[in-house]
Amino acid sequence: MSYQKTHDLTVKVGEYQKGGETKGRYENVGQILSDGDNKLLLLKRTFNPAGVPNPDDKDSVILSVFPVREQAESKPRQDAPAAGGGFDDAIPFAPRHWMS
Repeated sequence: MSYQKTHDLTVKVGEYQKGGETKGRYENVGQILSDGDNKLLLLKRTFNPAGVPNPDDKDSVILSVFPVREQAESKPRQDAPAAGGGFDDAIPFAPRHWMS
């Protein structure tokens, strides 16, 4: 049996204000994989716990575990060009002899 992603691992990296409310800013740093009997913890190689904000001077880092949500059928962004179109063939910064 192959492993399937079951949970995302996130860490709080900051806060921001929205509508007068303080909200947390989170970064995905890994995932939990399971094959039914066994579980694997997979962390991004670039994740450095020492870089997580530590205003309370604690010697530990809290990772949040969230179940993987079903991906809704993805819709193209309104400002994104349609696949295969929307781009000019000319390169505006290239010397003219490149485009001949």
